[in-house]
Amino acid sequence: MARTGLVTGRTRGNGLTTTLQGHPVLLVLVAVLSVQFGGALAATLLPIVGVLGSVLLRILLAAVLLLALVRPSWRGRTRADWLTVTGFAAALTSMNLCFYASLERLPIGVAVTIEFLGPLLLAAVTSRRGRDALAVVLALLGVLLISEVLTVPWADMDLIGIALAAAAGGFWAAYILLSGRTGARFEGLDGMAIALTIGAVALLPLGVLGAGSSLLSGEVLLRGLGIALLSSAIPYSLELLALRRLSAGVFGVLLSLEPAAAALAGLLVLSQTMAPLQVAGMAMVVAASIAVLGRRGRGV
Repeated sequence: MARTGLVTGRTRGNGLTTTLQGHPVLLVLVAVLSVQFGGALAATLLPIVGVLGSVLLRILLAAVLLLALVRPSWRGRTRADWLTVTGFAAALTSMNLCFYASLERLPIGVAVTIEFLGPLLLAAVTSRRGRDALAVVLALLGVLLISEVLTVPWADMDLIGIALAAAAGGFWAAYILLSGRTGARFEGLDGMAIALTIGAVALLPLGVLGAGSSLLSGEVLLRGLGIALLSSAIPYSLELLALRRLSAGVFGVLLSLEPAAAALAGLLVLSQTMAPLQVAGMAMVVAASIAVLGRRGRGV
């Protein structure tokens, strides 16, 4: 699962962050791999605590980590600030719920590729370039191949899983839009920390009701911490650092590798494989994403 459109407000710098920012491309690549291996780890938790429990653990533990590290300011916020960050929290939480639900039905490489249509369509619509429309057509053809719509009878397809992955992509597009607005109103990672906290509080009753005491299992908590680190805390922080040195175009090209990273994580962690036509479909989506997102800027 990719997380583009990161909150990009002002950041607090120090010697360590300055050193890390010297390798922004590497930072984004590590963030991409971190997110997808976090998603693969989450797939191993779903049979134990379900979708609600898994998303609750990810968001709650990520919130605790960021609250401790960032220590955001809660006072002096306007009504518009709270409406914006609450909307951001709703998009973030809904995106994760739909994506994790799709992982119960689809291989992670397939789910991420379908989900990636959200930011791709958003980028194409906002660019208003004819060539981008052609890239979207290429991506849609790729999704047809990776979802096996053209090769598998409808009765044998998991249409619910495909719909959930597509819904996650829609919420991802909303997340991108709202992250920019949140970044304009909150410093650094303050907005992300507050949004995660709001999402965790809202999801807490449902998560506890759905998973119960299994949430307190040592193994479950350890996996949840790993997911929170790999899927949230580490990539959000690395991308924020990288965005201070990378153009939007290069950043978009690097994020376009998300489906391939997801397929790699699925193979190594979950032993999930993809048919040749599915690999071809994924390559088409990656190529289309590079074509669209890579035009937003140039160079490092």
